[in-house]
Amino acid sequence: MKPILLLLAILFLLFAAVQYNDPDPLGWMGLYSFVAIMAAFAAFERYHQGVLLLGIAICLVWLGTLLPMFVHWIRLGMPNIAGSMKATEPHIEHTREFLGLFLCLLMLFFLYIKARNVKP
Repeated sequence: MKPILLLLAILFLLFAAVQYNDPDPLGWMGLYSFVAIMAAFAAFERYHQGVLLLGIAICLVWLGTLLPMFVHWIRLGMPNIAGSMKATEPHIEHTREFLGLFLCLLMLFFLYIKARNVKP
């Protein structure tokens, strides 16, 4: 499991690195870096349940703010959001952000479950 967690840590660091040209890069760089750090700690069986719960809570609140636009995108028939890197419609940027947050939430939740199963 250690190599997979380290690979995921590197992947989330790469996600953070490509956020420099985003309209709101600091939040995204921070979140992706946080997930990368948590994955790296987990690779060495160093879990911080409270910190993971805080990250999960932040993701859930942030997802809640983007949920209306994500639902709007679904109601539009889920048009292509990957055709261009430039978001020409508001639902494109919000949907991409929603999906990125959802990936972070899944990873943090996975790490939290893993942390709970570790015997002291």
